[in-house]
Amino acid sequence: MAYTANDTILDDEYNNFLNGSSLGVYGINHIMGTGALEYGLGQTLLSTVSAGNTITAAQWNSLFTAMDNTANHTNDTITSTTAQSAGDAIAIISALNADLQTLAASVATGSPNATAVTTSANLQSSASSIRWAGSHVVEQSVTFSNANEARYFFNAGGNMQINVSRTSNGGGTATSKDDSVSDLITGLGDFKLGSVTSTRSGATETVSTNGLNIGFFDLTTSYQTILQLTQDSGTYTSMYFQVEAKTDAAAGSATIVTVKVSLVDPDTGDETFTSGNTSSIDQYANFIGTTNVILKTVDPTTAEGLTTVYTPSATAVVSNTTA
Repeated sequence: MAYTANDTILDDEYNNFLNGSSLGVYGINHIMGTGALEYGLGQTLLSTVSAGNTITAAQWNSLFTAMDNTANHTNDTITSTTAQSAGDAIAIISALNADLQTLAASVATGSPNATAVTTSANLQSSASSIRWAGSHVVEQSVTFSNANEARYFFNAGGNMQINVSRTSNGGGTATSKDDSVSDLITGLGDFKLGSVTSTRSGATETVSTNGLNIGFFDLTTSYQTILQLTQDSGTYTSMYFQVEAKTDAAAGSATIVTVKVSLVDPDTGDETFTSGNTSSIDQYANFIGTTNVILKTVDPTTAEGLTTVYTPSATAVVSNTTA
């Protein structure tokens, strides 16, 4: 509804600014309170006005403060939240509903401009047991206390982050395969699973499968491939990194998110040379050194407007296989 100066604001209209939950009329409680699916940040709900009651300056200011706090976290600019005093005429502007929808759009996309987030220390590290010439496959998970807290985490800008490192050489020095893995690690960079999309900070190498439009709310109980990355040049262009993800239940009910990272070398010509070979070839020239898959989280904080934030209650290594 478009309001103009001097309109009378009815209690149910004010309440709609609080509890509206249909397209184009999302209220602040739906945006920053419990919400549903990609809406909701787990903040304290505002109380509605009873039928026939006058809307007080304090009630308006509660709405405006909640909007300002949400905007501070999402880093949105809003213009309709000037504080009021008793006796002021409320000239409800059309910008109020527009500002609410701006906030709704930010939360629905996982608060992508939020800067009140912090990256955790390493929560899980899954190293390959030995040098390898086949694959290193790791599954790591995060668990939330309940499904709402999982939603609030991702809606407020939370992410699961995966990093890969190479921790030793395949042979006495770095092999050609080691160099290829290092290139892929650079190309992957920081992999982050967010609310409705995923990202990689690296920009090199060839994207063979691009599912970066997949985020937490797109996941199902079966693995979906989000990214497959291959080397863009060199001898081992068939070598690849693959990132998949799944949840333990449908969106809105999920409490566990599992990410599977596969480092795969499909080269069938691998062999171990004898230590005394006459060609002076390193006996592990066809191998890759130990690799490590690291799980972190990017956690929302209360630094810019939110009074409560939610983070995983536990993390785990589901599997770690070297072949």
